Amino acid sequence: MGVSGASGTPYAAAVLRALLAAGEAVDLVVSRAARLTLLDETGAPFRDAHWRADLTGWLEQGADGKPGAFTVETGDAVRYWPAGDLGAGPSSGSYPAKGMLIVPASTAAVAGVALGLSKDLLQRTASVTLKERRPLVVAVRESPLTGPTLRHLVALDEAGAVVAPASPAFYAGARDLQQLVDFVAGRVLDAAGVPHALYRRWNGELGAAARLDGHS
Repeated sequence: MGVSGASGTPYAAAVLRALLAAGEAVDLVVSRAARLTLLDETGAPFRDAHWRADLTGWLEQGADGKPGAFTVETGDAVRYWPAGDLGAGPSSGSYPAKGMLIVPASTAAVAGVALGLSKDLLQRTASVTLKERRPLVVAVRESPLTGPTLRHLVALDEAGAVVAPASPAFYAGARDLQQLVDFVAGRVLDAAGVPHALYRRWNGELGAAARLDGHS
């Protein structure tokens, strides 16, 4: 999983928590820009030398920034790779992986992957994922989108990636910020084929979500 510098670090946290809950092992790459965004949006640092404690503190925050909203045990399920380490395991196609998620994906990350630049480990791992024909899900987070970015997204789609914009929906009956975040995270996981229970799925019945929550 790659975390780029786009706004939307709560999306990344929700996806990571769900991957761990599903019993998945995660190779994690956090870009330099993502560290700045994480610090700005949550106040949480992410340091190479203290990544495990920093990761746990981040994942235990709710989408509203309140600490202790979740209890998370990463154990040995997460392996962190510095973004500047182009010799890391995920930089090679021979390294075993089911696929890759980029959450959130900045327009810079989208462009780098679409053009095959591989300027850091996040982009290199995404390029490896595509060349090995493994699933790549790109949760782009930007608005509005320019022509060049739209063309880059089309290029990724044509290369076999799934473009999953970070677009919350309301039909699932979300009543708070965390539920809106979880909906986006859930759709990313749906695209990757990872089971979860992050949001209420559409069942074809109009108004079902409101009635279940006690609203008329």
